[in-house]
Amino acid sequence: MADDTPDILRATTDPLGALKAGLRYGSVGLVALTLLGLAVWVPLAGTRGLWGVVVGAAVGGGFILVTIIVVLATAHLEPTTSLYIIMGSWFLKMVAVIVVMGIVKNMDFYDRGALVSMLIGAIVIVLGAEFYGVLRTRVPYVDEVAGE
Repeated sequence: MADDTPDILRATTDPLGALKAGLRYGSVGLVALTLLGLAVWVPLAGTRGLWGVVVGAAVGGGFILVTIIVVLATAHLEPTTSLYIIMGSWFLKMVAVIVVMGIVKNMDFYDRGALVSMLIGAIVIVLGAEFYGVLRTRVPYVDEVAGE
């Protein structure tokens, strides 16, 4: 028999359910934005538009999604250890973005408009989709009864 419980309700018993929902919504948002970007930029700029969309979506969306993946991966660790790993991954992401942008800055295989629009769009859409996923997840809480 199939389980007809919506994913959003199933996640409530998992303490990481809100983060998982955010990751799911963010990934879907990134794929949708990438497809939209390809539909717009490939006819406008050809292969250069395609590469601009791919690089922009990968850098912008990857930057945001890696954070939630690292948080999920370190959730079982001690809080200080988790903090060190999350902050270290953030620093590595910053270095990676600077290096990637420095490498492709003077190359001409991509359309700059496609890259910039996808970079900004990916950051906004993925963050918004993650925020929506976290807000939609119902997480029950239990409060202590007074006097016990």
